Amino acid sequence: MRRRALPALVISCALAAIAAGCGGSSAYTAAGTVKCLAGKGFKDVTTDPTKIGFIAGFAENGGLRATAPNGNVVTIAFAKDAAGATGTEGAFTAHASKFYKHRMQDIMESQRNAVLVWTTAPTQAQLTLALGCLAQ
Repeated sequence: MRRRALPALVISCALAAIAAGCGGSSAYTAAGTVKCLAGKGFKDVTTDPTKIGFIAGFAENGGLRATAPNGNVVTIAFAKDAAGATGTEGAFTAHASKFYKHRMQDIMESQRNAVLVWTTAPTQAQLTLALGCLAQ
């Protein structure tokens, strides 16, 4: 009985290792994302640390700020990895004004190592566009 369980365990571990390595192991960066946002109609796209805020300015893989065509501003902080993104979400929440703290679930979104914070809740089209522009 132990012999039958061993091959299944080996196969399960191999599949898990393959899945972990596919589609999602590398980190998004500000540098890789800037051109796409600008090309999709976002204005004032910048990675200048003096313009993007403290949290995004010190993110390990950079940060950026961009204005959607309707004026909604997004700040994106690129953490080292997904675990770092969780800490970045906490930092954004901890340092948000009282007004924004109550709206964080509407204005903050994460994908892998990227944390996006909007001025107002983004439309589905804005969110899809921004998430689609995340790149390495």
